[in-house]
Amino acid sequence: MRFEKGLQQIGNGNYAYLQPSGTWGYNNAGLIIDGDQALLVDTLFDERLTAEMLAVMKDATGFGAGEIGQLVNTHANGDHTFGNRLLTEARIIASAATDHEMKEDAPPEMLAALMGQTSQMGPLGVYLEEIFGAFDFAGVKLRLPDETFAGGARTLKVGDKTVELIVVGPAHTGGDTLVHVPEDRILYTGDILFIDGTPISWSGPVRNWIAACDRMLAMDVDLIVPGHGPMTDKRGVQANRDYLAFVETEAKRRHAAGMDSWEAAQDISLGAFGALEDPERIAVTVDTIYRELNGDTSARDVMEMFGRMATLDRRYRAEGLGKPRVPPPPPATAHTNCDHAH
Repeated sequence: MRFEKGLQQIGNGNYAYLQPSGTWGYNNAGLIIDGDQALLVDTLFDERLTAEMLAVMKDATGFGAGEIGQLVNTHANGDHTFGNRLLTEARIIASAATDHEMKEDAPPEMLAALMGQTSQMGPLGVYLEEIFGAFDFAGVKLRLPDETFAGGARTLKVGDKTVELIVVGPAHTGGDTLVHVPEDRILYTGDILFIDGTPISWSGPVRNWIAACDRMLAMDVDLIVPGHGPMTDKRGVQANRDYLAFVETEAKRRHAAGMDSWEAAQDISLGAFGALEDPERIAVTVDTIYRELNGDTSARDVMEMFGRMATLDRRYRAEGLGKPRVPPPPPATAHTNCDHAH
């Protein structure tokens, strides 16, 4: 399937908005339309990018910031929520755990302040500029959900179309939610799925994430829009699962051998997984596994995690692992169909 920036129609009123290459901050979003109603799946990492996306959607479908009636946030991370405020007429819906995390996570104001200090932060600052420097957090005000739901599922209607919200977190974050359009056999996954990029588990347990992959593999779906990377089918889900199972096995082996989480992350040989984008994220996932094994519920030093990733990023690039980070793609365009070719 094409992996170009912009809006792609994927069948029967379903659309995917894609942002290559899918690296840090460049997430995908979805649009579900039936009759005179529309639901948006996630916003983007800043208001400039979100406004561009909404303008493309308006031009292609007639549904833009003022016409979309529902917005589902699949999880709390800023690259899926920081554009919420632009949806002026939408009711925002999220799992209770996502709502909680949105109130607790680093707000856009904090990220804006952090990025203003990168020149004083040495190699960590260089890394932060590489992964977040293209985004504009200044002036972004996070809009929280209007409606939350507890438990494992919620059913919505978009016109006559049924949309199922299925909570599979905690995994990547605390409240990861799948958006399933059963009659069209389409699934929007949020960051429970990374394609051609390295999954990162901030919350865990990783075993829950593997179970979520098993659940997706058992679903009656043909086309899957991941949180990052190109559209896929169940082969992409299996690849995601394979990576997570590999890291869990390797981390547990080193934990049993007495290594700490940072020693373990540096010691694991990635093999074929080293070809994925952003392989340095293994540092966080290994630490998450260790925290579970150790029963550690203390507050995590997020900046220490980014420091570890910055160190691994330099090493992996010297070893030729990962993929080069490229400048942002040109402005988005709309596509009226998807050829579904793999």
